[in-house]
Amino acid sequence: MRAFAFFLLMFSWLKPNAQTNSRAYKVMLEGMYKHTVPTLSCNELKKELKNVVLLDTRAKNEYDVSHLPDARWVGYDEFNPKSVADLPKNTPIVVYCTVGVRSERVGEKLKAAGFQNVRNLYGSIFEWVNQGNTVVDNQGKPTQKVHAYSRTWGIWLNKGEKVYE
Repeated sequence: MRAFAFFLLMFSWLKPNAQTNSRAYKVMLEGMYKHTVPTLSCNELKKELKNVVLLDTRAKNEYDVSHLPDARWVGYDEFNPKSVADLPKNTPIVVYCTVGVRSERVGEKLKAAGFQNVRNLYGSIFEWVNQGNTVVDNQGKPTQKVHAYSRTWGIWLNKGEKVYE
């Protein structure tokens, strides 16, 4: 517990370019992100939703529980830039996962493949749901269910119904 408190104290001065509603969550993210892919906040994404391609970089079973509306599943372990070869290289793309780490790695691969306008959703699906935004099931219907990845990671999801299957 002391180590976690020390970690929070050491990184409390960080001011990321996107916002979360939880200081502890922000500190955790800042310790994990490499900042190799620009981020955008949930509020910024809501303003741009109609003009971006959303790529869900989680495992298929996570995506199947729920995802952001109109998101396209590309996976993480399975990801291959060929899966988005239909998109022009200047397409505005927003990647997301559970908290933003896997999506940052996929964003790096997209940038290396020549995509010029790739951003990572800061805090990813957890922050999206925590801020009261809608996720949908495989039929496109709103749902409260969110795959929480693991019980350890699930502590960061404060809204919605956690699923661990």
